[in-house]
Amino acid sequence: MSMTPVEVRHQQLKRGLFGYRRRGVDDLMTDIADSFEVVWRERADLVDRVEQLETDLARHVELEGLLRSTLISAERAAQEQRDRARREADTILGEAHAEARTVTRDSRSEKERLDGEARRVAALLRSALAVIEETEHAENTADVPAAATDEQAAATADPPMLPPVTGDRPEIRRIAG
Repeated sequence: MSMTPVEVRHQQLKRGLFGYRRRGVDDLMTDIADSFEVVWRERADLVDRVEQLETDLARHVELEGLLRSTLISAERAAQEQRDRARREADTILGEAHAEARTVTRDSRSEKERLDGEARRVAALLRSALAVIEETEHAENTADVPAAATDEQAAATADPPMLPPVTGDRPEIRRIAG
């Protein structure tokens, strides 16, 4: 039976001839000792529980520290990855712009070259047309016999095509030479 401190204080011991009765005092002392023993065990259990909780708390604090450092490291790594990706994207974009400028410059040069070539061909065609018109005009105005015109046409006709000259066929060299 456990007793509270209030119960112990209000306990009345019976008096005998020479003071308190021994049996009542012994019973009270046994009850108080039993109650104190129960409280002592509970206190020891609570001390053990507090130690266990303090150990758990220290482990949790350490774990929290590790989690914080891991989170900070992960955030730092993610930020570095974003920065690296941004720099890489800027580099790729710069290279793409440079390539676009090169392609544009090359296409403008090619266009200018083709425009020049077209102007040259147009000039040649105008010259050829002028020559043809002069020839037609000269034929219409001159009294040239028909036989002379045929000889003149034969002279201005393209020469016959010869096969290309190569070093491994001597008979072609003789004909071409």
